[in-house]
Amino acid sequence: MSATANNSDNSASASKVTSTLMLKNDGRPPWYTADGKNLPVYMVGIAGGSASGKTSVAKRIVESLDVPWVVIISMDSFYRRLAPEESKQAFANNHDLDHPSSFDYVSVLRVLDDLKHGRSTSVPQYDFATHAPRDKSQNIYGASVVIFEGIFALYDPEILKMMDVKIFVDTDSDICLARRIKRDVADRGRDPLGVLDQYDRFVKPAYDSFVRPTMNNADVIIPRGLDNQVAINLMIQHIKRQLDGSNATIMRPILVDQYSAADQLKDTLLTLPQSNQVRAMQTILCDRTTSRDDFIFYSDRLSRLIIEHGLGQLRLESKTVVTPMGLPYSGFKIVSDITGVTVLRAGGVMEKALRSVARLAHYGKILIVGDPVTHEPRLHYAKLPPSIKDHQVLLMDPTIVSGANALMAIRICLDHGVPEENIVFVSLLATPQGVHAIQTAFPTVKIVVALIDSHIGTDDLLIESGYGIFGDRYFGTEC
Repeated sequence: MSATANNSDNSASASKVTSTLMLKNDGRPPWYTADGKNLPVYMVGIAGGSASGKTSVAKRIVESLDVPWVVIISMDSFYRRLAPEESKQAFANNHDLDHPSSFDYVSVLRVLDDLKHGRSTSVPQYDFATHAPRDKSQNIYGASVVIFEGIFALYDPEILKMMDVKIFVDTDSDICLARRIKRDVADRGRDPLGVLDQYDRFVKPAYDSFVRPTMNNADVIIPRGLDNQVAINLMIQHIKRQLDGSNATIMRPILVDQYSAADQLKDTLLTLPQSNQVRAMQTILCDRTTSRDDFIFYSDRLSRLIIEHGLGQLRLESKTVVTPMGLPYSGFKIVSDITGVTVLRAGGVMEKALRSVARLAHYGKILIVGDPVTHEPRLHYAKLPPSIKDHQVLLMDPTIVSGANALMAIRICLDHGVPEENIVFVSLLATPQGVHAIQTAFPTVKIVVALIDSHIGTDDLLIESGYGIFGDRYFGTEC
C-alpha cells in the first residue's frame, strides 16, 4: 500500500503537502535491538537548484530501494512565518524565498532528529497561497529510510551531521530555467515574464551565492539529474549495501534464548489473584473441547477481570470532594487520562472489556502481523491519539509468547512520547520467556497477566499448551 502527498518547489502559488510516505504490504520489521533500543534511521540528503530534479531523483531512489517504509521530507515544509511587511512583499512577488534566512531551521532539526531516532514527529505544512504555515501539521512515524530534499538540504552543519549520504543534483541552469517556466506557466498560471523576473532577481543569485557552494558538502554529485541513470543506479546500489549491513537482528529466538529457568521475574509482573472462579475459567479456556460460544463467553469474562486488575495499577493523586451531605471526603483520582492501545486483532477482545469499565478512555490501534516464513513481527498499522504522551496507557494483547510482538507494541508507544513507567501491558496468558524479554528491555513497564504458561515449542516458538491460537478460537478462523 502507499500513502503519498504532492511535492513542488518553493515559489508555488498553491497550497501543498510536502512529505511523502511510501509503504509496502509486507510491513515494517523490528527497527530496534533485543534490548529495546532504536537503531538509527538511514538518512539521505538531496540538494540542488530549483527545478534541478531533486524530487524526481528522490522518488527514483525510493522506487528502487525495496525498503518497507520510506519517507521523503521536502524542505519546502519549513519556510518560517513571515513578518507583516515581509508578507506584503511576498504577495507582491518581492520577497526572496530562495535565501537561507527564509527557512525555520529549528523546526527542520527537530523533525529530522525525531525521525533519525525513530520517534513520531509532526511536519509543518506551508501554504504558498497565504505565504504562511498551515494550522495543521502532518504526522509522520515509522520511517526505515528518510530522504530530505530541498535547495538547502546540505546547507546547515547540524543537518549534515545526521545524513548518512549526501547528494547534489547538478543540472544545467538553462534546463532548470526552462523547466521552471514550463511548470509555472502550465501548472500555476504564472506570467512568463514574471517567472523570468523572479528568477533573475532571486533564484539565480541565491543559487550562485548559497546553493551551489553546498556541492562541496556532497558525497556524490549527479550531473543532469534524472537523466543520469548510471550515477543514480550506482547511488542506489551503495545505499542498498549500507542498509543490508544495518538490518535489525532476528528477534524471537534471541528473546527466548536469553531466558533461563534460574532467572527470577521482577515484581513488575502482576498476576491476577487465582480465585476459584479464575482457575475454573482458565481450565475452560485451555480445554480443546470447549465450544466457540463458551470460549467467547469466558474470554470476555476473564478479560474484564484482568482489565480491572490492570486499571488498579494506574497512578493516583489525592482529591477532595463534597458528599451529598455537604461533608468533605478525601479520596483519589487517576492522575491523567487513560488510553487503551489494542494490538489487533485479538486485542480487540480486551478493548471491549475496557470500554465496558472505562467510559472516558481514549483508544489507539496497532496491527502487528508475523512474517509468513520467519514469524518475526512486522508493523502494518499504528494509529494512536496525538495526546497519548500525556496519558497512562493500557496495552492489550491476549497472549505474550516470545515477547517479540509485545516489544514492538511498547516501542511504538515510547516512540510516540509515552514515558515507559506510564505503560501497563495487560494479557490473559504469558510465558516466563516473554515476560523476561519485556522486563529486560523495559524494566519499568508493568505486566498484568491472568496465567503464566512456560510450554513453548522449540521449532515454531508457539505456546504448546494454554489457549492455542487465541484469535482463531475466538473469531472462528481455525483451520
